[in-house]
Amino acid sequence: MARILVWSLLLVIGKQVAHSYNTQFQGSRRDWINRVALTPFIATTSIASAATGPTDGNLPELPPEAVRSYLQYRIPLQTSSDFYIFELRELLEDINSWGEVGELFQANNNRGQGNPSRIEREFTNVFRILGLSMPPEYAEEMRDAQFAFERAMGKISKATAGVRRDLPVELDKSLVPTALEGWEEGRVALNSFFVILNNATGLKEMHGIPPYGPNQKKEYGRSERRYLDLKKKVKLCQNRGGPTLSQAWGQLMVSGYLQDSCGIPDLDAYFYQ
Repeated sequence: MARILVWSLLLVIGKQVAHSYNTQFQGSRRDWINRVALTPFIATTSIASAATGPTDGNLPELPPEAVRSYLQYRIPLQTSSDFYIFELRELLEDINSWGEVGELFQANNNRGQGNPSRIEREFTNVFRILGLSMPPEYAEEMRDAQFAFERAMGKISKATAGVRRDLPVELDKSLVPTALEGWEEGRVALNSFFVILNNATGLKEMHGIPPYGPNQKKEYGRSERRYLDLKKKVKLCQNRGGPTLSQAWGQLMVSGYLQDSCGIPDLDAYFYQ
């Protein structure tokens, strides 16, 4: 009886998640849930409804579509920024980690789905959605920042392409500086996008990434420990019950039903740290 109730719940929630997911993201749910990436989970759980103040998105100067897009993507985009500062640069500094970097740029064309790469899904596609929803005076500047970010990611992708752990060839010593140069250019572009977004909303909520240096993470003002804890708990929740049930648990999770039992932190509290 308990098993029947669980699967009945899964079917209902699965339909809700499928509708939400298919309208917001391209690609299969299975590929989405089985990834460790945080953005799809956070985007689904951070959609706001009524807006009455700065913390819940009272943005009377913006079109309704811009308000909806901002409220939906501000938390996942800031979390992607956390990944950019807390993980990506360290991966680029270590050539043995470049196999992982390469995976960030790999699009999944399984079964002809044409799923975007993680960089596209968590950064450039979000830039595009937000830019298209904003008034023209902001949209053009957002598009310029998006293109600058894409060029920077292209530099990283080109420098790290084909490089993996223990590659039995001598690598060009200029590759690491080139990859880090791409990271820096991407940082500047990401910050530009955040400045424009903050100006558009008037809320000044998005945190840019300070220049690289010994005090960078402190100046960033967001907790690396909390980011890693969020990442860990999302992954544990996705894997709950083993690979066979990971999709079902993922559907429960993104619907909010497992936020407490999985120990997922409150996302508003995570955003406003």
